Amino acid sequence: MTTYYEILVVSREANLEEVRTAYRRLALKFHPDKNPGDKMAEEQFKQISEAYQVLADKEKRQLYDLYGDAGLAGLDVGGFSGFEDIFSSFGEIFEDFFSFGRSRDRSDQPQPGADLRQPVVMTLEEAAQGLDTSLTVKRRVSCPHCVGRGAAPGNSRQNCHRCQGKGQVSQSKGLLKIFTTCPDCQGAGAILTSPCSVCQGAGVINEPKQLQVRIPPGVDTGTRLRLRGEGEAGTHGAPPGDLYLEMCIAPHPIFTRKHKDLYYRAPISFVEAALGTEVEVPTLTAQTRLAIPPGTQPGATFRIPGLGLPGLRGKSQGDLVVLVDLQTPTRLSEPQKQLLQEFLRLKGTGELDGFQGMEGKGV
Repeated sequence: MTTYYEILVVSREANLEEVRTAYRRLALKFHPDKNPGDKMAEEQFKQISEAYQVLADKEKRQLYDLYGDAGLAGLDVGGFSGFEDIFSSFGEIFEDFFSFGRSRDRSDQPQPGADLRQPVVMTLEEAAQGLDTSLTVKRRVSCPHCVGRGAAPGNSRQNCHRCQGKGQVSQSKGLLKIFTTCPDCQGAGAILTSPCSVCQGAGVINEPKQLQVRIPPGVDTGTRLRLRGEGEAGTHGAPPGDLYLEMCIAPHPIFTRKHKDLYYRAPISFVEAALGTEVEVPTLTAQTRLAIPPGTQPGATFRIPGLGLPGLRGKSQGDLVVLVDLQTPTRLSEPQKQLLQEFLRLKGTGELDGFQGMEGKGV
């Protein structure tokens, strides 16, 4: 299967500027104005645009490099309905570097609001149980005074005479048509003679909003939760964007997490490892006891089912994995030294056959 790197003819180490340069070169070659009616060129143009959409985005590219196409599942990738859709996404590349393209929407046309991202720092216990929390989100909302129109109440925008309300002026050069921003209305397509006194004609204002949010159990660092419609306001009546909550789980002083499993190091003495013992093991909610069998070797692991973290969306619970951490004493009393020396003597005579061959033995 052809990769996005092969489609743009760049290496996997290509930086952003190299990706942009490759896309501009191929976009010029397969541009619809240079290949009218060519279905193959049209399909190629869509493919290179989809490849650029992924490789020019740091987050999407990282997911693609790690997991391939599976890493992009659920993200807004490709799906271009036509050339106008592509130009609306990447039109600035054509205008800035090639000075050609197709007329884009006026800046006073409805534009959906931008998506926002907000980090949420949680403890491991909160990630296991879920969290009800209050967040303050700084965002732009539709101006209540002018209802997002930008004009003072009772006034309206006047169509720009130079561009006839298009927001751009154009010139034709052979097969290509050059579009530039209208110098009179600055791309708005209309002149605002009486701007709103509250938003100064922007149609939006900055306003913090407090949200009550339920974080489900089982989230991990990197988990993203989307709150629809809680992003920035759209312009001129367009819908708002979404708010993405990005989870960050703080390090725990006792446990190490690997997906749904928790890992705990249980310190025991070499005598307890040899004779067997029972140790108290902490969990995220209480304490439990674990039997350590005689002859347990350093690094042995014991799995306690169901004492890890819950999976997202009702998936099964993880396990608690206990790793034996053999503790060697650093200070010995004289009686202790004598007992150990006697142990070594007996081991050397073969009287401790049960200890023969235990070196390196795993449990």
